[in-house]
Amino acid sequence: QVQLVESGGGLVQPGGSLRLSCAASGSIFSINAMGWYRQAPGKERELVATITSGSSTYYADSVKGRFTISRDNAKMLMYLQMNSLKPEDTAVYYCNGRLMAATTTGYVEVWGQGTLVTVSS
Repeated sequence: QVQLVESGGGLVQPGGSLRLSCAASGSIFSINAMGWYRQAPGKERELVATITSGSSTYYADSVKGRFTISRDNAKMLMYLQMNSLKPEDTAVYYCNGRLMAATTTGYVEVWGQGTLVTVSS
């Protein structure tokens, strides 16, 4: 079964840092674009950052200059380094990827289960 699993969330004080990880597993042949999304309480899910298989990146204006997305294609891992965290960054962070695997017909979109990030003093 193809899946994405996030880790690294937790409680951090304003101005602090966290690094989220996303691990892909299953009989995966190829991973295309990947990204991080977040959903704050009472709000819709929003895009945080994306990264292509060639490591081209895109960031939402709200996190530009503070967050860095990266990936290790050989290990099927993706990361989100979050610095200078603000209370408004509090949300459940979700990993997303377009994957092709032995059990899929072409590329399919897969979501992780989410990891909670709380920024509070």
